[in-house]
Amino acid sequence: MDIRVQSAPFAAGALLDDFAAGRRDVGAVVSFTGIVRDDGGLRHMEIEHYPGMTERAIAGIAEEAVRRWELADVLVLHRHGQLRPGEPIMMVATAAGHRAAAFEAADFLMDYLKSRAPFWKKEVTVDGGDWVAAKASDEDALDRW
Repeated sequence: MDIRVQSAPFAAGALLDDFAAGRRDVGAVVSFTGIVRDDGGLRHMEIEHYPGMTERAIAGIAEEAVRRWELADVLVLHRHGQLRPGEPIMMVATAAGHRAAAFEAADFLMDYLKSRAPFWKKEVTVDGGDWVAAKASDEDALDRW
């Protein structure tokens, strides 16, 4: 299990290549890369976290995924700091013997990271900055797990 919280940009393709390299014990590797989206006027997003606490919370979510599905490995990377539209913000990768487990676990991780990982996000536009509130739809997404 590889959990990373960092400010530095990352190359999703290179991370995925490293994650999958040499694996002969799995039949599926699934990945998701989140990108900072601009719905109109976003200058940048600021993401804050408590070092140590955030990594522990993410590790707990990943451990839950490993308990629920037969996973060979998990990678979760989330960035903090100032991020501009178009930049990668997070990545999840799962490796499993079969695709259903890899897909479901990756989906589970993304839903839980969105709602339970302790990050604070502020969107800064030409009009100023606003903290992003939790969405009911994100909480509703957890009900299926």
